[in-house]
Amino acid sequence: MRSSYPSPLSPPSLHRILLRLRHSLSTTTATTAAAAAAMATTTEDSLRQALAAKQSTIDASGNAIRQLKSAGASKSEIDEAVKALNALKLEKTSIENQLKASISGGDANGSVVSREAFRQAVVNTLERRLFYIPSFKIYRGVAGLYDYGPPGCAVKSNVLAFWRQHFVLEEDMLEVDCPCVTPEVVLKASGHVDKFTDLMVKDEKTGTCYRADHLLKDHCKDKLEKDLALSAEKAAELKHVLAVLDDLSAEQLGAKIKEYGITAPDTKNPLSDPYPFNLMFQTSIGPSGVSTGYMRPETAQGIFVNFRDLYYYNGNKLPFAAAQIGQAFRNEISPRQGLLRVREFTLAEIEHFVDPDDKSHPKYSEVENLKFLMFPRDEQMSGQSAKRLRLGDAVSKGIVNNQTLAYFIGRVYLFLTRLGINEERLRFRQHLPNEMAHYAADCWDAEIESSYGWIECVGIADRSAYDLRAHTDKSGIALVAQEKFAEPKEVEKLVITPVKKELGLAFKGSQKMVVEALEAMKEKEAMDMKAALETKGEVEFEVCTLQKTVTIKKNMVSISKEKKKEHQRVFTPSVIEPSFGIGRIIYCLYEHSFYMRPSKAGDEQLNVFRFPPLVAPIKCTVFPLVQNQQYEEVAKQISRSLTAAGISNKKDITGTSIGKRYARTDELGVPFAVTVDSTSSVTIRERDSKDQIRVSVEEVAAVVKDVSEGRSTWAIS
Repeated sequence: MRSSYPSPLSPPSLHRILLRLRHSLSTTTATTAAAAAAMATTTEDSLRQALAAKQSTIDASGNAIRQLKSAGASKSEIDEAVKALNALKLEKTSIENQLKASISGGDANGSVVSREAFRQAVVNTLERRLFYIPSFKIYRGVAGLYDYGPPGCAVKSNVLAFWRQHFVLEEDMLEVDCPCVTPEVVLKASGHVDKFTDLMVKDEKTGTCYRADHLLKDHCKDKLEKDLALSAEKAAELKHVLAVLDDLSAEQLGAKIKEYGITAPDTKNPLSDPYPFNLMFQTSIGPSGVSTGYMRPETAQGIFVNFRDLYYYNGNKLPFAAAQIGQAFRNEISPRQGLLRVREFTLAEIEHFVDPDDKSHPKYSEVENLKFLMFPRDEQMSGQSAKRLRLGDAVSKGIVNNQTLAYFIGRVYLFLTRLGINEERLRFRQHLPNEMAHYAADCWDAEIESSYGWIECVGIADRSAYDLRAHTDKSGIALVAQEKFAEPKEVEKLVITPVKKELGLAFKGSQKMVVEALEAMKEKEAMDMKAALETKGEVEFEVCTLQKTVTIKKNMVSISKEKKKEHQRVFTPSVIEPSFGIGRIIYCLYEHSFYMRPSKAGDEQLNVFRFPPLVAPIKCTVFPLVQNQQYEEVAKQISRSLTAAGISNKKDITGTSIGKRYARTDELGVPFAVTVDSTSSVTIRERDSKDQIRVSVEEVAAVVKDVSEGRSTWAIS
């Protein structure tokens, strides 16, 4: 009868096993130091490959130890094998720590606070100090709605005041203020009624709604961040899905959700197929309910529909810019990430109208030498990182389409960095081809890195003449500009005449979109079509709004050039649009300004916001050193002089220790604190350095004002 136990191994077999284990241990020992140094700079993919290889070696070593035990090997031989296995496991742990650090942005020893812990510390401080809180909190709140408290209102007010100074005043813009409620016809013309949608899925049992792309994005990120055993190939696949997420159709998105087994986050129930959901809040204008309106999803349309009056106000001259600050509304499917994705928010938008044949800018030289992180589409598509570029070089190499677009990119950079955004965590990313509207000439996003990753905070787009043409077509009012010639000019004009009867027979309900596409052709494309029609009788023509190619025959369109004498040129201006999400900028500013430092006794960590004086909610606090009637009178006198100078300030005459009062104001981001310890002179303390200077009572307001407004620095004040 054959035994079910393995037969003892012969001495040569034992010898081979021990040799394998010794080789594994010696190789491991020899490469540990080199691997530790190399892996600190290797890519995430390399670390995943190293981890998989190390796990394979551990599995083989485990099997070898089991063979040694079953073969009756000596205790010393087994101990040697276990020692080798433990060394391998230690190396595996080291690689895992490096992989975690590579993903989270910390270091392999875990000394850097995780993104989630840092974010929680920031949010807890912001809510406790009433910068912002969830709206309607006593009724358990509503997702995506927040109230700004006193310091939050002050920060927002300061940011908007600086935005007005930096853009509206310094660029001589025309500011308007338009209603939030917008008639349907306006948003029909702009395309929002038909196309302002996100794809949504529902929990098939509870009916709870989720944004489909967010579920897929969360699944991919969760796997990449938490599944350390994920193969490099699978990680590359998930990263590719994240890269093309915005370009996935409803069918493709649904297929991926099914493929990855994604279910409802709260219940794990199956999900419906994705379908479009319009993000605008619909309402009725007037009591009859006949006139449909929407809460505006952006402020820009109010500027476009007023173009004719603004052009007249500006003396019928181009270029000019109009600006608007106001509330916008989007009925987000599943709002999250605090102030970054909400249902009501503040936008500050600029529409700079310019001659499409001349997009130079008279002040371009003021920004062309700026250097900052830029992420052109070619670098994105080839898997490279953002790099520091000189703005002028980006224009001369054709990376940025034109001077006016580049000028606003430069001005946005200056605005954000002067607010206190860390320039090392700010980049300008160019839209990929699949992100750009068919009419756009070029688009860039100012993205700020936060604990949530890179967040789009400002969009800067050359939208061509699309918006004005759309409202011209819908309203019947020509939103155009004129250039008068000193002498009449003989010009050769392209004339495209679609034959609507033939196009109607061929394309029926799609006729209008085909006609619009034909009429929008540039000269080269039109003349190429003319030549092809004359030689072949038909040509394939891509209609972007139909998202397909159609066949145009010779009897469907007439294309010619005619010579005419003109006294003026009439054209539809192009528009360069910088659009600022104020809430997103403010939240990123909170994160970039927040840090912790030990108390004087070293027994606790104190929170500090290092706001520049420009945006700090309170510029200065005034403390009597001790409770003393004379000191309190001096504190009141200083407070009055600060207020008269336009400097926001706060008195604190409580009996709390001076250290605790400093800590309270540091946590609010107050840059300066005046301590009254005599009736003739006082100390002024700076928040971050904690340095102090002594000045006379009469000088306090002037010193604080000069430093707050940048006329002098703390170092020389």
